[in-house]
Amino acid sequence: MKYRSNPQQIRGSIAPVMTPFTASGEVDHAGLATLVEWQLASGSHGISIGGSTGEPSSQTVAERASAIRTVADVVADRVPFLPGTGSAKLDETLELTAAARDAGADAVLVITPYYARPTQQALYEWYTTVALEFPDLPIVAYNVPVRTAVDIAPETVARLYRDVDNFVGVKETTRDFEHFSRVLHLCGRDLLVWSGIELLCLPLLSLGGDGFISATANIAPAAVAQMFEAWERGDLERARELHYGLHPLVDLLFVETNPAPGKWVLEQRGLIGSGYVRPPLIPPTDAGQQRMTELLAQGEQYLSPVDGFTLEGA
Repeated sequence: MKYRSNPQQIRGSIAPVMTPFTASGEVDHAGLATLVEWQLASGSHGISIGGSTGEPSSQTVAERASAIRTVADVVADRVPFLPGTGSAKLDETLELTAAARDAGADAVLVITPYYARPTQQALYEWYTTVALEFPDLPIVAYNVPVRTAVDIAPETVARLYRDVDNFVGVKETTRDFEHFSRVLHLCGRDLLVWSGIELLCLPLLSLGGDGFISATANIAPAAVAQMFEAWERGDLERARELHYGLHPLVDLLFVETNPAPGKWVLEQRGLIGSGYVRPPLIPPTDAGQQRMTELLAQGEQYLSPVDGFTLEGA
């Protein structure tokens, strides 16, 4: 919780680490620890677990809380830790947020309640309730309407930011780039805003965003982190080179439903023992694997080295 008192330090590439499972479907905590160590060695500026890429909806609350503790132990305050603690149920969200607080998280990422399609007033009350329950813990909204069927409006974000002391930011996973702009226009530059849309990570920085929580960091953490660093030092040509160079890897991750393609890559590279995804997801099909192999070859130079982190014999 080194960064809890100053969430403005949570900037750059926050890697949303995938949750590895064994071939029989159990959470692989040793594999998870290895992935986090690899992320840190590759230069990621922060770590998250339990967002969409981590398959939270297929796990029990106990499994999610245990994964949060594993990651917190490995991170050990070396970089900011921003776990996802949201659920469609308030009691689960509060239980997971408490687990994250106790594990030493610097802030928590709370997804908009999915499936129920709450109104904007309901979203305001939801986030206010969570924030008031944990007044010393920075709260970040996770807006991902393609998965939740609800979009938190810029005006609602601004209202929360104005009224709730520990509501500090939002991860915007929407392709509506005007939405990003309106959020920052209404809230001002002190609001923390991260992009969850891979091809909008670099453009968001020009509007005053603080970084990105991008699935691409699961397979190319160094390149994603370097893109942010290039922007920060004013090397726009290098930042653009990385942005466009990562295109094939971005496309690879969404050949079929994320995170199945990314897990396939991690297994192929020997970083995890199994690319297993829990139902209702399935491993990539033969056709999907063929397309991913083509894209992997196109983006190979942007993959991060795995030396010293692969499984024995991989």
